[in-house]
Amino acid sequence: MAAALQVLPRLARAPLHPLLWRGSVARLASSMALAEQACQLFESAVGAVLPGPMLHRALSLDPSGRQLKVRDRSFQLRQNVYLVGFGKAVMGMAAAAEELLGQHLVQGVISIPKGIRAAMERAGKQEMLLKPHSRVQVFEGAEDNLPDRDALRAALTIRQLAEGLTADDLLLVLISGWGTPAAHRDDRYQCHGHPPLVPAALVMA
Repeated sequence: MAAALQVLPRLARAPLHPLLWRGSVARLASSMALAEQACQLFESAVGAVLPGPMLHRALSLDPSGRQLKVRDRSFQLRQNVYLVGFGKAVMGMAAAAEELLGQHLVQGVISIPKGIRAAMERAGKQEMLLKPHSRVQVFEGAEDNLPDRDALRAALTIRQLAEGLTADDLLLVLISGWGTPAAHRDDRYQCHGHPPLVPAALVMA
């Protein structure tokens, strides 16, 4: 043991062999590069599913600002757009949609889980919040994902808005956290009223 203790200081002071040093540096650089790439991949994945960027991939305006393009369909804009939505991420989607549509958005109603808005405010996620004078009315309910009176009131308000539309209006439906059966996806661009037939565009997250 005593001999070993005498040898250790000399080993510590001895210079590393150049090959060992280069190998250590290379491994460290490789690890740092992998960590940086992993962070970039993570940030890219998170960015791809943020409500704002995702909505802008689904919706766009033509250069004149008079037509709304929803994937492969186009709709005439003349201050005739109404918005409804529900789900955890729908407030961020509604905020992005209102910014995009501007004066063409007449009115909106969304239903979000209780506490989501406060959580976004605490996290400083301003891009996920509606502007103070937004045309979109927000209902919070269904605490712990359980139906309650607030969620029912939101659903009835959404229904009332949709039933008051005409064939000249466009209904933009935003849905977050809801899986649409494949059998219904072909019908996502029109909302069957009693009567008339209301043009509708569905965006899901």
